[in-house]
Amino acid sequence: MDGIAHDPEGGEQVARTGRGHRILAELPELEAVELRFGPDFEGVEPHAHSDHVDSFYVLAGEAEFTVGEEVFRAGPGSYVAAPIGVVHGFRNSGDGELRMLNVHAPNTGFAQRLRG
Repeated sequence: MDGIAHDPEGGEQVARTGRGHRILAELPELEAVELRFGPDFEGVEPHAHSDHVDSFYVLAGEAEFTVGEEVFRAGPGSYVAAPIGVVHGFRNSGDGELRMLNVHAPNTGFAQRLRG
């Protein structure tokens, strides 16, 4: 593989109930997914990973993140990273769609599970 490059419509679209995601990269070292959640999305409960860093870059909308003991709102341009073992979760806290770039390092199969 020489590299990965997508135009704004590229990547693999994955439809989920009430939301749609776009898989951008699946490499052994990382996987990148554009996540999209509507205003009715209840969120991802706080959890931790024992095998990868979970990071998020907010593209549009507003998220409420829990990272460790902190709870905070993150708008476009905000970045959040949860190292291995750090409890984290989020929800859409705005009135519109929440779009985020989600990167896992290394790749542990999240994109594959989205297809499931």
